[in-house]
Amino acid sequence: MVDCMSNKIVKEIISWIMVFAIAIALAMVINRFVIYRVSSPTGSMENTIMINDKVFIFRLAYLFSEPKRGDIVVFEAPDKPEEDYIKRIIGLPGDVVEGIDGVVYVNGEPLEEDYLKEPMLEGPGTGTFGPFKVPEGHYFMMGDNRNNSADSRFWHNTYVSRKKIKGKAVLKYPNFKWLY
Repeated sequence: MVDCMSNKIVKEIISWIMVFAIAIALAMVINRFVIYRVSSPTGSMENTIMINDKVFIFRLAYLFSEPKRGDIVVFEAPDKPEEDYIKRIIGLPGDVVEGIDGVVYVNGEPLEEDYLKEPMLEGPGTGTFGPFKVPEGHYFMMGDNRNNSADSRFWHNTYVSRKKIKGKAVLKYPNFKWLY
């Protein structure tokens, strides 16, 4: 009777270990191939994404479609491949992007940007830039806080290759410091 009871306990413990092992493996696969979380360390995307906001990135977003203008994406930084950046896609392959007196133009048309933190400062280096012709297979990225964003306007390697895009931002939530 004692042997029967100890066998049941051992089997129960083994079944729980298996459940936890499968759950951990599944979480690792989902994190590696489907969805993961990033945090914005700078104010370059304010007011859309605030410093330390957490953002879920969907890695499979572009499996069957191409990135679109206005998508917020995470990508390998063109000038610092060891870092990931989060920015908004402004220019698509083949587009001509330029800034004139604080307004961004894509293919000669002013871009409607109701997500900006504030108007872009006018003048060279900020509100006046380009024109940049986006090569095939690449994208022109800008932060929503244009006056405080290191983006395609300033990078040595101006464009982000499609291959370097890691995923699309799908959900943002604030940093709940009181929860930790």
